[in-house]
Amino acid sequence: MACAGISCISLPAEGQAILPYIPELDSEKLELQGLQLFQDAVQLIRFQQYDLALPRAELATQLAPKNYDVWLILGSLYIQQEKVDKGIAVLKKAEQLEPEQPGVLFRLGRAYFQKGDYEAAREKLEAGLEIESNSPDAFDALFDLGNAYLKLAKFDDAIDAYEEAFAQEATFWPALNNVGLVIYEQGDRDEAIAKWESVIEVDGQQAEPQLALAVALFTEGEVDKAIALGKAALELDSRYADIQFLKENLWGEQLIEDTRKFLSNPQIQEIVSNPEESNPEESNPQEISPIPAP
Repeated sequence: MACAGISCISLPAEGQAILPYIPELDSEKLELQGLQLFQDAVQLIRFQQYDLALPRAELATQLAPKNYDVWLILGSLYIQQEKVDKGIAVLKKAEQLEPEQPGVLFRLGRAYFQKGDYEAAREKLEAGLEIESNSPDAFDALFDLGNAYLKLAKFDDAIDAYEEAFAQEATFWPALNNVGLVIYEQGDRDEAIAKWESVIEVDGQQAEPQLALAVALFTEGEVDKAIALGKAALELDSRYADIQFLKENLWGEQLIEDTRKFLSNPQIQEIVSNPEESNPEESNPQEISPIPAP
């Protein structure tokens, strides 16, 4: 009976295959879902929920691969997680889709700067600024370009970029502060002092210009004034007693050398050795912003 039952089963002809049913996909609906995921990722980024935003952005690029914005956000998220090479590769896909989009070029420039490829950073930032030179993004890009010029030892170009950024936004103290950094390395200590004094007039609650001014005054022999100013700076933010942190903030070799001497002063050492609770709420002003404003 078993054999008879088996013999009744109809077998497919040789060479045929039974395929599962695959529903036809609606590409427009998939793209809409991808864009919704993109919007979800943007909202999560605004609340600094980067770990939750990342998988949504990754899926968004699969569902809406022709939208440059989704690649831009995903690349920025990778860079925020310090996966810089991966981020640059993704940002290049955004650039391929929109080669004349200044926001993409600005973000690539910042990514290359973070990687340490300052020439590529300069190239992308300049290209973006040729397209768009008068917007909040362009203002940030000018500052980034000044940083790239500084790293490339193109000091005059760096000063021009910083001053243009400051001219666009007169409350943006890091641009004017960095002019002082450049001038100090050029050997004009008096002019650097004047710049840092101007920065303090713009915002007197920032540690960096106060410490830079303290070091310059100390080097000029105005010890008492320098000590008082240096103490105030380190009470605002004790991170500025860390030489590596200063290097990350683009302090040059001469200023670093003079800062070492200043920090070795016994009165300053007392603060450095026993730092009181400081308030480093402000982010590193030279840091490249990881996520562009959507």
